[in-house]
Amino acid sequence: MISKAIIKDIQNLSHREARAAQGVFLAEGIKWAEELLLHARHQIQAIYAERKWIDRYASQLSGIAVQEVDDVLLGRLSQQKSPQEVLILVKQFSRTLQPFRGGIHLVLSTIQDPGNLGTIIRTADWFGVQQILCSADCADPYHPKVVQASMGSLIRMSVIQTSLPDWLGQQKDVRKWAAVLNGADYTTATGEGILMMGNESKGLSRDCIELATDPITIPKIGGAESLNVSVATGILLAQLSR
Repeated sequence: MISKAIIKDIQNLSHREARAAQGVFLAEGIKWAEELLLHARHQIQAIYAERKWIDRYASQLSGIAVQEVDDVLLGRLSQQKSPQEVLILVKQFSRTLQPFRGGIHLVLSTIQDPGNLGTIIRTADWFGVQQILCSADCADPYHPKVVQASMGSLIRMSVIQTSLPDWLGQQKDVRKWAAVLNGADYTTATGEGILMMGNESKGLSRDCIELATDPITIPKIGGAESLNVSVATGILLAQLSR
């Protein structure tokens, strides 16, 4: 039986302040559970799941606090419209900001839509990005919609909110590509370096643009006003990964 206090604590994790205070976040669904059990079981604080899920994964649950719940209670605890059998209370990851040491590093300025941020994290994981740096006004990496859209990639990707101009200014002799409206064709971008992305309406901050070495653009062919930032990030990472 789960106490009312625990239920309230879990429900409060929809708020950023509560996630920060408790040092945990919620991951939901079978895919997330499998990723955590396989790659980060030490991060699992507790699992709340229906009996059918517990029976199916019983051999993998040794040493983990597991609480059976019915579908009604799972619905109360869940932050998803359609809960999927299991909810995991996960300790937030301890990440250390790293200097550029090769590969591709991704800088995100003012990406405020949680779904976009989660998709970018998943895309960056696909292309082997070294780390993701977010401005302070980006969405919280542990927002439920970010977590869900990342599909477990948050386990592998180092996502850190920091002062972007400070970090960028410290990275000397490094290519810094800035996605802007009037840059060189993006197909000219190759090799290792730092890719900077801003949101569709505001774009990159002026401070970031001034630190760029290579402004680049995905040429517009049709009539759309803008390109979704997660789609644009995927296109550019595919180019840089060639």
